[in-house]
This record gives sequence, C-alpha cells and structure tokens, in this order.
Amino acid sequence: MSKSKSDVPKRADGQIRQSQMISMYGPGAMVDLVDRAVVIGGLEHWSYGSEGYRRLDEPRLRRSLVPRLKALDPNLDLAAEGYFRLAPACDARDPSPKVGVRALEFPRWFVCQGCRRLARAADAFETKNNRYRHQCERNRWAHAVPVRFVAACRRGHLTDFPWIPFAHEEKACDRPELYLREGATGDVARIIVECRNCGSSRPLSQATVLPFPCNGDRPWLGGKATNETCDQQLKLMVRTASDAYFAQVVTALRLPEPDPDPLLLKLREKDVWDILQHVTSLDQLRTFAVIPRIASAIEGVSLDKVLATVEAERSAERGKVERPLRTAEYERLTHAPEEVLGVLAPQGVEFAAFEIPDARADLPRGVSRLVVVPELREVRVQISFSRFAALSADLQGEYDFSRARVRPAVLTLPTGNEKWLPAAEVRGEGIFFELDLDAVLAWEEHDAVRERADALLRAFQADGQGGEFPGIRFYLLHSLSHLLLTAISLECGYAASSIRERIYCEAALSNDRKGMAGVLLSTGTTGAEGTLGGLVEEGRRLRHHLREAWELGRLCSNDPVCAAHNPVAEGSDRRLEGAACHGCLYVAESSCERFNRFLDRALVVPTIGNDPALAFFRERP
Repeated sequence: MSKSKSDVPKRADGQIRQSQMISMYGPGAMVDLVDRAVVIGGLEHWSYGSEGYRRLDEPRLRRSLVPRLKALDPNLDLAAEGYFRLAPACDARDPSPKVGVRALEFPRWFVCQGCRRLARAADAFETKNNRYRHQCERNRWAHAVPVRFVAACRRGHLTDFPWIPFAHEEKACDRPELYLREGATGDVARIIVECRNCGSSRPLSQATVLPFPCNGDRPWLGGKATNETCDQQLKLMVRTASDAYFAQVVTALRLPEPDPDPLLLKLREKDVWDILQHVTSLDQLRTFAVIPRIASAIEGVSLDKVLATVEAERSAERGKVERPLRTAEYERLTHAPEEVLGVLAPQGVEFAAFEIPDARADLPRGVSRLVVVPELREVRVQISFSRFAALSADLQGEYDFSRARVRPAVLTLPTGNEKWLPAAEVRGEGIFFELDLDAVLAWEEHDAVRERADALLRAFQADGQGGEFPGIRFYLLHSLSHLLLTAISLECGYAASSIRERIYCEAALSNDRKGMAGVLLSTGTTGAEGTLGGLVEEGRRLRHHLREAWELGRLCSNDPVCAAHNPVAEGSDRRLEGAACHGCLYVAESSCERFNRFLDRALVVPTIGNDPALAFFRERP
C-alpha cells in the first residue's frame, strides 16, 4: 500500500549534534538551512517533551559559576538541581514541535537570485513550497535567499542591517526599491546597494563603521520586549564569518568526593548537628549525650573522639574556601596513588588517575611526574557568547565578567524562569605530566628568559585586546603541549584534532608556594562507549614522545622567518606569539584552549637565531 504525500515524514533541513549546541550552535548562533537562515533560540525555546531532560550537575562547577553569572547580570542564577542539562535529543524521522530547540527566522531581509531585488521577506516576496520567491521582470519567477549581511555589536546584540537608511544616507525616499549588485569577485568594495526609485546608491565598503547606535536587539530571546539598552555602535557582519559567534565555555573534571567519615555522617544529621555544633567541652558533651538522638549517633565512640570530630568539622566550616577549578584538579592529579601493575580502575568510576613509579616512568631532566588517567569525565558548560572578539579566560579556565571591558550576551532572559545552562559530558582518557618546579623557577630567572618575557608582555599590551597577560610560564607549557600533542598523535591512533589540552599554570608566589606547571592531554567522546586506551598506553612512553617533540620544534618549514619573528616589531601582525606559525605549533582549534595564541617554541627547544638559554629543554630529553 503506497503512502500518501502527507504520510511521508518531513526531512530535517540539517542536523546538529547535542555537544555542538554548547559551542558552535548555542543560543544566539546563526545557522544556514537549505532555503532559509535562522538564529538558535534562547533557553526559553528549548523543549524536552514528556521524557524530560538529562541532568549533568556538577556541584564544584556550579559553585564557581554562580558569582560569575551574577557579575554578568544580577538576576542570573542556577537552580539547586538540574542546573546543567544536555541539549534535547530529536528524532529526525519523527519531528515534533514539542521536542527540540526552536529556531527563529533571521535575517528577515532576502535577495532575489534573479533580479537581485533586496527587501523584507514579508514586503516583496511570496512563499511557495516553503521557499520565498520573487516575480521578476517579464513574469519570470526566481527564488529568494537570505541576505548574507547583518548588523551586530560587541555585546552580542543582533539585528537586520539598516539597508534603507544606509542606501539613502540622509536623503528622503517615499518608496524605497532596493537592489543588491555584487561583482564577480565578491569583494565588499564591488557590492553596491542602489534604490531604483530615487537613484541613490552606495558601496557596502562604506558600512565598515556604521553611524547607527545599537538598539539592544536580542532576536534569539524573542521580540522587541527582550531588547535592552546598549551603548555600542552597530557593525557590519557576515553571517557565516568566523567572528560571528564565540561561545564562552567553562569545563571541569568530575572529581568524586572522598568517602566521608561514618561518624561525621551521623553527627552531620540535622537534628544532631544543630545541638553538637555548639559544644566546646567534654562536660557539655556529657550533658547532651543523654538525649536519645545524640546517644544513638555516638553509640560505641569515645567522647574524646566525638569532641575532636566536632571541633575539626567546625574549624573546616569556618576556614572553608572554594578551591579554583584547576587548582583542585591539579592537587588531585599530583597526589594520585601509585600505579600497581595488573590492578585496573573500578568499572564505572568517573575519575581514576595513577602515578607511574620513577623506575618505570623513565622521565628526563625537567619532568618530575607522569600520571596516566584511564578514566575521566569532563563537564562542559556554556555560560554566554560574544561576537567580533573572543573573551579570554584566566589561568583557571574561568571568566571574570566584572572586569571585562564589554560584557557578552546571555543565553536566557535573566528575569525568566530558566535557571540552568546547556552542558555536555565527555568521557575519555588522558595523560598528565608535571614539570620540575625547581627547574621551572631556575629557568624563569635566566636573563634571556626575563628579556623574552618583557618583550612578550609589551607586545601583549600593544595588541590591546585586554585581559591578563598569562606569563612566560604559560608560554612554555602551552608551546610544549602543542609539540607533544602533535608527536603523540602520530602513534597513539587518535587524530591530533581529537586530542585536547588542559594547561595547569600558576606563577610562583614564594619559595614555598611554587605554583603549578603541568599539562593534561586527553581525548574523549560524548557517547557512552568512551575511548580505546591508546593515549594512555602511549603516555607511558613520555620520554620517547618528548624527544620527537624536541625534534619537531627545532626546525620549522618557515625558518628562519618563523624563529626570528619579533612580536614587538612595528607592523607585526602576530603580537601574541613568538616563534610560532602554521608550520610548527598551530594545531586544530578544537584542541587548543587559546585559539593558537600565546605560543613560542624558542622557550621549549633551541631554535635558529635565538639564544639557546631561552630553551627549557636545551638538550634532547
């Protein structure tokens, strides 16, 4: 029996993976469909249907994000539970408006592919078979497509390009009839906006700086009611340009809490702790010990131990300070138990790390620790987005919006009911290595390294992008990470683009507080299957891969130009890196935390034309 046309399920115009909904295609991102273009709706437009959402809660990450969201907008907050959620999963074979993410048509201006008529879709075009079309001259019909130019501001606001006032400048026109003429090359200078009614015309190259203020349009949140005040100027933007959307994503490894003391669990019960938290002496404790619920909680335990446990917990509460995200992870990695041959991580654990003993690690000078991480889970959460320029996170991988010159755009109405953020969880494996902190401190004191650090700082300040200078130690770790990532990918079975770096860097505060200097290279997938173990096994051969990385960094195909690059030179177009380019250090942006910035291989290995004293590894490991 043949199916009628209405029975055939409608095919989707495209597909987006759930993990991409927190990076490339989050709320506010512009997406091209087959016949139209849309902007992904805010969290109010995400629907999970009757099955509900999948929680990806991570308390440590929540505690870090709440004050940062408050700095973005005082009304933003996260719920007590269900505050991180996986994007809704849709069935392309059975689409339903009750499940999925609603996308709103944007831009609203279209251009005819036949006569190049430029107008709002509702004003000059009609719909047929779910596509806009236009009746050109001599009764010819042609399809209309979304115009590829829009207007936006640095705060992320988005609106249709003001075509009519731009084409006419200050002239009056009672019946605008616009056409968009493009040259064969697509050069902006050859794109002309003209009005056939009054004869006005203007090249689009004059729109690089628009004289129009931003009205605070946020089409991903809804209509004009969602607009906000804005002090920025509108700028011309190409919808598909790489600077149209930058997601601010914060990540954290799942670190299971250590098993609590059974006695403390009993004492922390509300009815018990409300009384015992005020006990300061054994006499007071003996008085309260006759209360049935207290007696039951401390049964079989000496009063001295009970008092000591109460005092320890009370002191911990008074002095409790939330550890920064990466500091807590670094401490867990550097205090991992020693690996025992033949003993595997328990099945189903969220995090397992083992330090390779010195006898088996075979570490070169300058490297103090090697840790394999056969099981790890990473939670990635999008908190906002920006346009035209990416925001830099600090060394902890966190964003300080209170100090940002221009605050990014939000994913939901701050005064609304959506107190959650979109997230994804990655399951995978990794290797962690720590540099010898004493060796790093000695290296930082070299005159050549200090001069290089001063030059990179001056170049960073001249670049004028704002943020904090990461420091010379970060340049070292970041450059070493890229070299090692490339070397390992050649043998581990994973493509370099599927290996991701995580830099643990903190400057020394004193001789006793030497900071952090470590790198975690990991690979993972958002699927439930996890990974295959190739990266962990290759990590055990760290010395071999460091030697390969050393050879890769010694000579670049663009030397001596690359090695001699001076970021402080007048006219330099790469002020955020030293000896670094596509021929040596640049990797896929999915692998790099900093968009291939803050790199200098001369700080890792000796390079042509540079002082060998700059290199942390002067000799082959």
